[in-house]
Amino acid sequence: MPEFRFEPVIMPPGAQKLRIEVRAFLAEERNRGTFAPTVGAMTASDAAFSAKCGERGYLGMTWPKQYGGHERSALERYVVVEELLAAGAPVMAHWIADRQSGPQILKHGNERIKKMILPEIAAGRCHFAIGMSEPDTGSDLASVKTRAHPVDGGFRVTGRKVWTSYAHLAHYTIALVRTGGRPEDRHVGLTQLIVDMKSPGIEIRPIINVYGAHEFNEITFDDVFVPEDMCVGGVGQGWAMVTSELAFERSGPDRFMSTYPLLVEAFREVGDTPGAMAAAELGRLVAHLATLRRMSSSIAGMLNEGQSPVTEAALVKDLGTTFEQSIPEITRRILPLEPRSDGNDHTYDELQQLSQLQAPCYSIRGGTREILRGMIARGLGLR
Repeated sequence: MPEFRFEPVIMPPGAQKLRIEVRAFLAEERNRGTFAPTVGAMTASDAAFSAKCGERGYLGMTWPKQYGGHERSALERYVVVEELLAAGAPVMAHWIADRQSGPQILKHGNERIKKMILPEIAAGRCHFAIGMSEPDTGSDLASVKTRAHPVDGGFRVTGRKVWTSYAHLAHYTIALVRTGGRPEDRHVGLTQLIVDMKSPGIEIRPIINVYGAHEFNEITFDDVFVPEDMCVGGVGQGWAMVTSELAFERSGPDRFMSTYPLLVEAFREVGDTPGAMAAAELGRLVAHLATLRRMSSSIAGMLNEGQSPVTEAALVKDLGTTFEQSIPEITRRILPLEPRSDGNDHTYDELQQLSQLQAPCYSIRGGTREILRGMIARGLGLR
């Protein structure tokens, strides 16, 4: 039977120095009041903060210098990502572009697009959204109905995308569209196009979430023209590209550290002499965190070597979202939340309330549990 292996990785020279540098930067920004720690940092967008990350060289870290990158290793990038998430920094503006859109363009885009877009991403000035999910398709990504018809000089795109995080602030979206194929072979005929969000024919409608925030959107494409060279990877190659892209989306620390700032505050709340239950519950969470970090960093090592650990990434995502959803539940049991108005800092209270509201979405974004477990079962030869 096949098995998954998550070999330990050795961080490159300078990784610890880089970690200290990033922590100092984040502490300085917090002291200046440019951000307050939050849970689910990928839902907090601040273009100015992302530009500062770009100035520091924390974006496009692994890319060639000719495209604005810094030619550092995937493991050094992993260190930066960890620290940004641990601090609860507002990273959403640059997150998608740096994590997956940029690497796709670097690997599969043409030279004009690389030179036009990648340096802007690395500078923190160009933001992307993910155009995968559609109404009535659920997690069945191969059933997308948005169509791109070939025309002189490019494509005309018509259709809808939904649950598109921060599309209203994005400069581009990479949209998965159907350019051909037959109903009985749905994985054929899918193509990825870079769509300029300022293009005529695009309408963005907000989807307001349960706590009143505008993160999600529905995008309607009404005969939107996309130039031919904005096709990424070639016509009909969309499915292979999407599945490889999901290895970047599903394996990183962002799939188990969404509620990490709440865990830190819980330790502060229980203090140096926690009760037996609190010590056992928090100790279990730390053990789970250490295991997930080993698995995730191992995948970063695989990506650094040019591998495509899609199934391993699905396993990390499934276990990771279960873990980050458990943190607000466990901390609520050991630290019952009661309103406090004594004028002191009650960061824990705020993070706990926000975690309870956000946690249900963690097991949906990036693929539902059912889809992920099907992938894992196939990877193990069980189906």
